[in-house]
Amino acid sequence: MDDADLGSGILNQVPIEIAISVGRARPFVRDLVRMKRDSVIALDRRVEDPVELYIGDKLIARGQLQELEGDQAGYLGVRLIEIIDLREAL
Repeated sequence: MDDADLGSGILNQVPIEIAISVGRARPFVRDLVRMKRDSVIALDRRVEDPVELYIGDKLIARGQLQELEGDQAGYLGVRLIEIIDLREAL
């Protein structure tokens, strides 16, 4: 989908929320109630594994987490490595 497909209509001005999934955990309830500050929950992914980007429940892309530089130093960003065909996903 390119800019020409979207036109210059009002929809281009509508913000959307993208959720980034870095992994999942399946702890037992007994483990959750024992948690304290500084406890660590292990996820099913490694640091270098791709993260998934979702709009609602629709997967739209995959990417790699990276720390931003310059004025946004210390913030996280996502470098896109795979984009799903949005015409099919949405």
